[in-house]
Amino acid sequence: MKNFLHSPSALFVVIVISFLSTPFRSVAQRDSSTAVHIGFIYPISSNGKQAASITNRFSLHVIAGLSKAETGASIAGVANVVKQNVGGVQMAGAANVIGGSASGVQMAGVANVIGGAAKGAQLAGFTNVTGGQAQGAQIAGFANVAGASDAAQIAGFANIAKKNAKGLQLAGFLNKGNEVNTQVAGFANVAKKVKGIQLAGFINIADSSDYPIALFNFIKNGEKSVAFTMDEIMTGIVSFRSGGRVLYGIAGIGYNFKDNAKAMYAAEGGLGAHIPLAGNLRINLEAVGQTLTDFDGGSYFKNSLRVLPALKFGNRFEAFAGPTLNYTSYDRENDYDFIKKYIWKNNSSKDFQGLFVGFNAGVQYLF
Repeated sequence: MKNFLHSPSALFVVIVISFLSTPFRSVAQRDSSTAVHIGFIYPISSNGKQAASITNRFSLHVIAGLSKAETGASIAGVANVVKQNVGGVQMAGAANVIGGSASGVQMAGVANVIGGAAKGAQLAGFTNVTGGQAQGAQIAGFANVAGASDAAQIAGFANIAKKNAKGLQLAGFLNKGNEVNTQVAGFANVAKKVKGIQLAGFINIADSSDYPIALFNFIKNGEKSVAFTMDEIMTGIVSFRSGGRVLYGIAGIGYNFKDNAKAMYAAEGGLGAHIPLAGNLRINLEAVGQTLTDFDGGSYFKNSLRVLPALKFGNRFEAFAGPTLNYTSYDRENDYDFIKKYIWKNNSSKDFQGLFVGFNAGVQYLF
């Protein structure tokens, strides 16, 4: 006994062994619930082999715990496995696996997997999977998957809602849902009906979306067109314009028709907005970045704000023209003389910088 008093770790082991002794387990077997469930890994625990049929208010396991249900907190070094419902907080080094529904918070180093609905939040280093409706936030390093989502889904790679997503979907690569409010993704968003904004680094796809923001927007009830435009420095661009009722994306390539020492090729990308006026008349507001290059070190950069009154001819053709405000920059060694008069220019910087008023005009085929 004296040795145990001088060795706290040994004394702790004795206490734990006594706590997991047969008398306590026999009580657990008679009752369908316990206040405390402590163990190492199933079936080495205070509930023994009957653990899967017992509901606990508090569970603590060194490696993994198994139970019928949890009503308070459950903590495990590796995993919590619950056959039915949980309430409160579940914390695991690797995974929380819940067969039924969950209310409260689930935190896991790798994954939270819930068979039914979830009323609280799920936080996981890799993924959260909820079979039913996720009424709280889902935050994961890689992906969130839910039958439906009422709150935010935030993931490093992808968010998937099999039905509706009422909260924000924010992902590094892809968001997918049925009826959604707002989607923000590094690469693509996919939905049926979008009530708010779709913002993607490359492409948006939807049946209905008035405010898509991406280079390419394939909106079923939206508008797509192929346009040819010409500006004040004789750069002709063939562009694809796609979007919804209000916002649209612009992506194009072209050529500068001035008599340059070297052939100059163009590329542009930007965002536009339709403002209806009356009948077939509307204004297209556009913010566009354009680059001219000879592919041999010479580059000319221009950022433009365009105000383009547009008139439709029938259902397929539209002509537009209007003023532009342009900011340009290029290496002074190239000495481009596209523009003679500037509102403002910087004569002291390494690169030439200037602000000028120009124009843009074009025609497009709508489909």
